[in-house]
Amino acid sequence: MLNEQQLHGIYVPVITPFSQDYELDLISYQRYVENLLTHDIQGLVINGTTGEAPTVTWEEVVRLTGETRRILGKRQLPLVIGTGTNDTVSSVKRTEQAALIGANAVLVVTPYYSRPSIEGIMEHFRQVSEVGIPVILYEVPSRTGIRLPVDAIRRIMDLPGVIGMKDSTSSTELMKELSQNRSKPVLCGDDIHFQEMLYHGASGGILASANVNTEAYIHMYQLAAQGDYFRSELEFEVLIPCIQKLFAESNPAPLKWLLAKQGLISNDTLRLPMAPISEELKLSFEKVLRNLFFHTR
Repeated sequence: MLNEQQLHGIYVPVITPFSQDYELDLISYQRYVENLLTHDIQGLVINGTTGEAPTVTWEEVVRLTGETRRILGKRQLPLVIGTGTNDTVSSVKRTEQAALIGANAVLVVTPYYSRPSIEGIMEHFRQVSEVGIPVILYEVPSRTGIRLPVDAIRRIMDLPGVIGMKDSTSSTELMKELSQNRSKPVLCGDDIHFQEMLYHGASGGILASANVNTEAYIHMYQLAAQGDYFRSELEFEVLIPCIQKLFAESNPAPLKWLLAKQGLISNDTLRLPMAPISEELKLSFEKVLRNLFFHTR
């Protein structure tokens, strides 16, 4: 099981490759994951936003997890599985199943769409956290429609089964607030703010953009962890143009296009309602790629 001390560094949220007829493409998945494993990442996240969780069935999550475990072999790399839904019963059941199929922790998003009360959200996380597998709170207001107050986040973080959180609030304000009085780690989930959040006390990041230039993210994190924020910031500035393109249209569409261009997956197929990126973004991306070195093998 994952513990608080292990919740640091670069966790990579994996995509879900599809064939052109929208089925899982496990051949591409193996090639893609094996490439990630050539880098010293701290963990993988399955069935997150980058993995197109809304259109991937739980049965497919089970298959992806089994395939990931097979690829890992004897490597002891933590696996985090997204199990949060807007239904507490479903979230608890998925969390129980994640523990059975080999997850080291689960990522649980703030319940979306229903706009529940703070007390309802607290009870949601209390029940999920009592399953017995470590829980990472995922706060992403732009996708859930709810922004949790800082005191509510602290209450959730105080639950014994919660080991930390992924902060995707699109600013550093929450990180600053939590850093004043917190005991559990916070991972940045908003790529463009990664370096700034490290400066304010984040322990690492769950970053879609770390699927490319992975080694560069690892190195700039290590510099920050050593207290060398000046060099860390200089290295991060080089990554910003690519990050901006990767999020110019909805994630993971730009990322899948880029991974397909690198030959790490066979094609950039997404499941509707997600659609391929625009021709304009492709042309714009090409200009960035001319000046960017990808650490792939």
